[in-house]
Amino acid sequence: MRRIYFLVPNIDVTKKIVDELLLARIEEKHIHVIAKRGTPLENLPEASLLQKSDFVPAVQQGLAVGGSTGALAGLVAVALPPASTVIAGGVLLAGALAGAGIGAWISGMVGMSIGNRRIKEFEEAIEAGHMLVLADVPAARVEEIEERVKQHIPEVEVESTEPRVPAFP
Repeated sequence: MRRIYFLVPNIDVTKKIVDELLLARIEEKHIHVIAKRGTPLENLPEASLLQKSDFVPAVQQGLAVGGSTGALAGLVAVALPPASTVIAGGVLLAGALAGAGIGAWISGMVGMSIGNRRIKEFEEAIEAGHMLVLADVPAARVEEIEERVKQHIPEVEVESTEPRVPAFP
């Protein structure tokens, strides 16, 4: 999946885009709308905290850093005498798993409190009254969806496309 960002001037055009995405068989759960705080979105699919925050990238970074740190701590524990081979493998594995878990948990909490880095570039436009539509589409359909939206709604701008979207949010 890849995420496409559409910056839209008003709610009427946003409704048209969402309808066009639904007609293109993009499920509603893969469409997210972000607007200025207090703007009524009516029946549009509002972006959740997962889309508005840096939770997913933070968890990924926490897993990597925590797992590496835990594995390093496990190696240090193995290097200290007395260490048998069986116990050493368990200590190394336990250290890596504990580090990854703790790193993901702490990073996830921090990521929830930080705004999404990708959306920050659109903050000015959102505060000015524009709406940002995020659509998660299959990688093979990105160009088709962009062209379909531009064809039916020429005033919309496709702002950017993320290289990939995590599967679980």
